[in-house]
Parts: sequence; C-alpha cells; structure tokens
Amino acid sequence: MSRTVLVVDDEPSIRKVLSQYLVSEGHRVLEAATGAEALQHLGLLGGQGSGVDLVLLDLGLPDMDGLEVLSTIRRSQTVYVMVLTARAEEVDKLVGLNVGADDYVTKPFSVREVAARIKAVFRRLDAASRDTHDEDVLRLGDLVIDRAAREVHLAGTPVELSALDFDLLTALAERPGRVLSRAQLLEKVWGYDFYGDERVVDVHIRTMRKALDDDPVEPRFIATVRGVGYKFLPLDSRH
Repeated sequence: MSRTVLVVDDEPSIRKVLSQYLVSEGHRVLEAATGAEALQHLGLLGGQGSGVDLVLLDLGLPDMDGLEVLSTIRRSQTVYVMVLTARAEEVDKLVGLNVGADDYVTKPFSVREVAARIKAVFRRLDAASRDTHDEDVLRLGDLVIDRAAREVHLAGTPVELSALDFDLLTALAERPGRVLSRAQLLEKVWGYDFYGDERVVDVHIRTMRKALDDDPVEPRFIATVRGVGYKFLPLDSRH
C-alpha cells in the first residue's frame, strides 16, 4: 500500500534529496516550501487536501513559524508529524513545550535514518489496518479501545487521539498492571532505535491523560512508576 509523505522545508536541496529517496522507497511524495503550501496540501486552507499520511516539517519556514503550522494541524488532524530541527538542544525545548509532534529529527540528518523511521511508522499503521477481528476491541471498564477501527471511547464518548497516542495507549492497555519503561515504549510504539530524548514519551503520556481526563495524581488509567516508566491500571486497582 502506497503512503503519502508531505515534505515541508524551504531549502530546495533538502526537499529534493528527501523526495528522491522516499520515492525510491515506494512512497508518494508531496513538497511544500512554505507553511501556507503545507496547510493547503492538508486541506486546512480550503479544498479537500491531498491524502497525506505523514508530514516531515521543518520549523524554519519563510512565511510562518513551523510551530504555528504544527498547532494549526493539531487543532483538526491526527496525521503523524515528524519535526526537523536545526539543533540537538532544540529537541529538549520542544519536548518540554509539548508542541504536539510525534517525532523529532535533528539536522544534519541521515536520509536513510529518516526513511527507516517513516517505514517503521507505516509498517505499524499497515499492521493495525489489517487487524479486523472482534478480539481487537479492548473493553476496560468504561474505556473501549477498538484496535481495528483505531477508535477510543470513554463512557460512550469518542476520545480524540493522535495516531501515535493511540498506539501508546494500546501498548499500555494490552498489559494491565505491567510496568513498561520509556525505552520499552519507544521500541514498541515508535518502532525503531530512537536517538532523541526519552522524555518524548512523557509528552505523549501527558496528551493522552488530558484526552482521557486522567488525573496523574489519582489516575484511573495510566500510573507513573517513578524512575521506571508507566503502567495501565487494572480495573480492580483504579481510584
């Protein structure tokens, strides 16, 4: 199944090398040199959009701040966003700001590494789309996770989660009571050797908790195990 990648960068040489490599890997690639072009491809400035599955987003755009582009995307879409940053230390800042990105790549980067990360994301999405059995519905009290439809309901109300947050919630919910370290979650959910800051897991845990209205002090669903990681609370141990 061919997937579509939107490469957003104002440097033609970077767009060219990424596009050529990703096309050679079998992906459909769209390019945008500005934030406005990116939002247009995503159908956020009118029109129906171009069916984008993943966005490679550089933050240094000529017409608008890349974080503004990301914020606009996150207000209405859960498309996977991989942010390109100019400095390694900037990743720490972005993780701390909880800007809504699913992953971070520092320039200069290896095109092969970026392609491998994208391949891992699509492999996970394709595997999830092939699972259509009834047993793929997790019923955990008033929380229902439909792994086939990739939908979450809490007390009958839909819960909006990004693709990566859905996978992270599922990874925890499939193992109630078992503590998973950040490294284990990165390996299972991100699906490749992660070279960035492990705190990216904490960021996505926070967004998940907010979507589920889950108090980290007295959690109903996701508990923090200090110094180790996180666990999904079994029904009989919830507050």
